[in-house]
Amino acid sequence: MSTSAPHAARPAPLVEPGRELTTAELERYARHLSLPGVGPEGQRRLAAARVLVVGAGGLGSPALLYLAAAGVGTIGIVDDDVVDTSNLQRQVIHGGPDVGRRKVDSARETIADVNPHVRVVEHTVRLDAGNALDVLRGYDVVLDGADNFPTRYLVSDAAEVLGLPVVWGSIYRFQGQVSVFWGRPRYVSPVPDDGAPTGGRLPVGAGPAGATGPGDADARGATYRDVFPVPPPPGAAPDCATGGVLGAMCGTVGSVMATEAIKLVTGAGTTLLGRLAVYDALDLTWRQLTVRPDPTRAPVTALLAGDDAYAAFCGLAPAVRAGGSGEHAAPDPADVPVEVSAHEAATLLAPAEGRRPAYLLDVREDWEAQVRPVPGARLVPSGTFLGGLPGAPDDAARAALAELPTDRPVVVVCAMGARSARVADVACAVGVDACSVVGGVPALLPELATTPPSATTPPSATTPPPAR
Repeated sequence: MSTSAPHAARPAPLVEPGRELTTAELERYARHLSLPGVGPEGQRRLAAARVLVVGAGGLGSPALLYLAAAGVGTIGIVDDDVVDTSNLQRQVIHGGPDVGRRKVDSARETIADVNPHVRVVEHTVRLDAGNALDVLRGYDVVLDGADNFPTRYLVSDAAEVLGLPVVWGSIYRFQGQVSVFWGRPRYVSPVPDDGAPTGGRLPVGAGPAGATGPGDADARGATYRDVFPVPPPPGAAPDCATGGVLGAMCGTVGSVMATEAIKLVTGAGTTLLGRLAVYDALDLTWRQLTVRPDPTRAPVTALLAGDDAYAAFCGLAPAVRAGGSGEHAAPDPADVPVEVSAHEAATLLAPAEGRRPAYLLDVREDWEAQVRPVPGARLVPSGTFLGGLPGAPDDAARAALAELPTDRPVVVVCAMGARSARVADVACAVGVDACSVVGGVPALLPELATTPPSATTPPSATTPPPAR
């Protein structure tokens, strides 16, 4: 990658113009109709477009709002999560009354208020290799606002197989990144000064129709895999719950993602295809990096096989759960899986004849434990165990791992399960019989109310972490 931004070929409009606009639509979209490169024809393209947004969270929220306001005819939303109070700081499509509701339901209702002309398709699923192609198929463009690496690689591969462009965004603390990835772009003739594209719509994978094309009919565009061929080691890139994120910055990056999608649909302007934009909110700067396809990488023609293949590719343990048959038998402490359900965790923590109760480790931050304490848990924030990664743990991490018992299972819990899974992996690597609770504290607390754990620590409060 380089920091220069060369002249880019202009992709053909993704969508043919749809039906004529009604009088009500002409009034609603009046400020678009006078825009060079959009106009009535571009607005008709938007009305005929089908845009899929992966994640109704920090990036998906502003993107969904502006796509709906822009008049995109069909918007698909992929999210299997529910609204949590901690989401409200940045996920502006949801409100206080939505806490506990499915995000797709909350987003659908908000979009209906913004623009009743938009059709919303809900995909209340977690994308995996078994459903990704079916979910993405039929859409014109995908916006990837996923917060985890397995989903990002999965979306990239599925889009490359289907020939779809991906508008990708990522945020962390005070920095954001956004780009357009498209393995098989299609191009049009040079664009006149007014910004309106010339030439007709080309078939998926067609080469350039004019001088601005990249050179031959088989030219490839960059994908997420070209820019990030190897995922970071587990724990090297903390999630938002651990590292934090500036809520207002989500609006900046999410709005750029919506803008790029609108440009792809209408053919207006020059997209971020072949460029990656990096935003620093503290310095209020944008940098652009040139990205190109890796000529040595074979094109993706099929997804990785297996439900956990993308997690394994990213170095994460597969989601193996005890009691897969649906029965709630107690797992064998000598063979505790990497992940357990909340019910199984409560069973491990309860006193039982012939075995010691499991040790309960809470890896959330201090303030999270104050808001929602877990009785009987030892509190050591996940960053203590993950310090020094990638590579060998640092002194604090080794000391924290050495304090974990090895004569009984260690049940690790966090807010939702991501941090606890990484800590459990690190603990298992040094011989600790550790497992992570699927669903985190919200799933575990109701189970503990019916199956109280044996006291790992004094029951009056969550134990603070060791001094550092």
